[in-house]
Amino acid sequence: MSKHQEAHEEAHEEAHRDTEALLAVLDAADRMPDAARLRARSYKLLSPAPGSTVVDVGCGAGRAVGELAERGVRAVGVDPSPWMLAAARERWPAAEFREAGAENLPFADGSVRGYRADKVFHVLQEPGRAVAEARRILCPGGRIVLVGQDWDAIMIDSADAVLTRTIVHARADLLATPRAGRQYRSLLLAGGFDDVTVEVHTSVFTDPAMLSLLERLAESARTGGGVDRDRVDEWLAEQRRRADSGRFLVAIPFFVASASAPASAPVSAS
Repeated sequence: MSKHQEAHEEAHEEAHRDTEALLAVLDAADRMPDAARLRARSYKLLSPAPGSTVVDVGCGAGRAVGELAERGVRAVGVDPSPWMLAAARERWPAAEFREAGAENLPFADGSVRGYRADKVFHVLQEPGRAVAEARRILCPGGRIVLVGQDWDAIMIDSADAVLTRTIVHARADLLATPRAGRQYRSLLLAGGFDDVTVEVHTSVFTDPAMLSLLERLAESARTGGGVDRDRVDEWLAEQRRRADSGRFLVAIPFFVASASAPASAPVSAS
């Protein structure tokens, strides 16, 4: 095997490991009662009619696509990661999935009734482009629902509040748009949507399974240069002790924004 092939295989394996690790975190979070209620709220805000087409952008492993399909909706999952899509197709073999990014969706103008993006906009460099693309594919009166956490506002119970704040902010600073949630309203208004509403739901996690989230958060902060390894290790050790003694707590505010596409279609740029 050539060095080029070896490098390709190593990159392939690393991407697979990263996907598996991320899936473990997402699955643990999705199993929480608060997460199920939040998904149900997003479906209600979409108000999809049976048989209508709804796009779930950044669908990950496809849970929302499967749940929407169970409600009689033609749900299509879209994600830029072939690894995530492979997991989604394995879990939901009857569902439809397409590989694409939020800024360039494979749908005709005005061809869908609903658009949903859950925990997506914080990774986008230009979320305004994604909103414009949502407006393009939505039919007049179509619904958009955005769900996402505010990465700067994650609350973690710890004896060291200063270090905790440093880790949270250091992790947030590595993201493209860590405060996208609080910007949803402005983004939708700037995108020309009507009837914009915003809610905030704070999810509280006390299950030790969520330690994996803190481990990823802390490691990202360390590799980003925000905190040295010794301090990260001490902080994680404290969180594990809290989990062992039943004193573990993480609270995350999730913004849920919804709006309607205008009754008239947007004018295409010439």
